Parts: sequence; C-alpha cells; structure tokens
Amino acid sequence: MKSKYVTMWIMRLAALTAVILLLPGTVFAADNSICRAYDWYCPRASDNRQPVCDSRFSFIDKYECYYIDKKASDTDKVLYLTFDAGYENGNVAKIVDALAAHKATGAFFLLDNIIIREPELIRRMAANGNLICNHTVKHHDMASITDPEAFRGELTALETVLAEQTGLTMDKFYRPPQGRFSELNLKHAQEMGYKTVLWSFAYADWDNGKQPSPEEAVKKILKNTHNGAVILLHPTSATNAAIMDRLLTEWEAQGYRFGSLYELTGQTGSGSHAG
Repeated sequence: MKSKYVTMWIMRLAALTAVILLLPGTVFAADNSICRAYDWYCPRASDNRQPVCDSRFSFIDKYECYYIDKKASDTDKVLYLTFDAGYENGNVAKIVDALAAHKATGAFFLLDNIIIREPELIRRMAANGNLICNHTVKHHDMASITDPEAFRGELTALETVLAEQTGLTMDKFYRPPQGRFSELNLKHAQEMGYKTVLWSFAYADWDNGKQPSPEEAVKKILKNTHNGAVILLHPTSATNAAIMDRLLTEWEAQGYRFGSLYELTGQTGSGSHAG
C-alpha cells in the first residue's frame, strides 16, 4: 500500500513539472545552453576581407541577429556605421556634425542618460537621418537576465524615456551592452520585434583616459575596413571625434557608401520619427 502512494505522488510530481515547463515565459529547458552567457567577438581578417564569426555563434542566425552584410557585393561597397552612447561629453555632437557634413548616416545605440540630458541632440540625430536604437535603459549584463518580463523591461523602459523626452519612436534594433548575451536573450528580443545588431569591427576606443592617437586609430580602422562591415565606434571618444571627418573622406574615396540597418536586415524603414 505504501509503495502505491509513493508511485501516485511521483506521477503527480511528474505531471506538475510538465505543466510548469509548458507555461508561457518559462525559462527552464532540458538543455540549459540556451541560457549560457557569451561575449561577442569577431576575429579580424587580413587584406580587408570579410571576417567570419566563430562557429560557436552559429545559432545567432535563428534569431535575426546580424554582425555583417554577407550579401555585400564588389560592385556595391557598403559600410554600416554604429555608435554606442551612454552620455555626451562634447564628442558625440562633433560626430553627429561630421556625419551631417558628409550626408552620411549611422545608427546610435543609446542609454537613458544621454536621452534625458540631451534631448535636442537626439532629435538632431534623428532629423539628420540617423537611427535611434536600443542599448537598454541602464547598461546591465543582459546575459544574466533569464526572466522574459525583466528582459522586456530593459528595452521598453528606454522606449518610454525616448518617447517622453523627445517625442521619437525607437528604431527596433537592439545591441546588448558590452556584447554580452545569451541565446535566450536573442529569442526574447526577436519576440519583441527587435533585430539584434552586433559588429564585425570594433577597437579599444571606449576608455576616455586611454585614447589611441588619431594616426594609430585611422591606421587600424582602415586596415580592418571590409565590404559589408558593421563598424562599432564609441562617439564619446575624443580620438573618434577628431578623425571622423578624415575617416568618412577616406571611405568615400575608396568607393564605400553608408547603409542603413533597415537595409542590412532586409526591412523597409526611414528611421526614427515623431510619435
């Protein structure tokens, strides 16, 4: 009789577990690899060739996650300029002005601080044709977030700040802070209608107290420029502000044009607009 009750309770526990695993938003999985944290890295290739990401990141294509334009052709050379900005120190505005002078546009992945403190600058970015994109509200480690509501909150909170401070609507492109993410994060972003955008080139430009020289930076960036590149630059960098006009001039001389993330991801769209 005792074994009968034990068997009954085991069956009930198994049934309850099955129900929990089927609940919407449940983050449990038989394979916990979907929650594994990754730090994005794209190796560099020589001779201005397109780099290929590490095979361990092969799953990103399932979730509309992009790091390069694989379709770029030799007859239509294109670069995608992206900027991660959490605050303004005088350099962001200089980069916005340099882009405007060349009639070039990029995508700015923002945090709440710069939106709250510099709403006119954000409106100017958008008016010049730049995209206003989501870098989360507070730059947290998104790979540590498994709860879908908590993940959505990081993105929707920034959408709200942007709308309230500037009247603009967010372009639905997301970049995880520090390039740190999990497969589950990409899934949640996709469910929200976001395309995740990583990069195929970045360099050490983020430390304002340890800036590379302009000559060193220009040499490194041009050496690693490749067709279809998604280039990540930090617009708070004094070096980047100093060399932006020179970079744009050189890229144009090499026959590159500056594409939109809407083009990269195969969508139609003209950028941020008044809500």
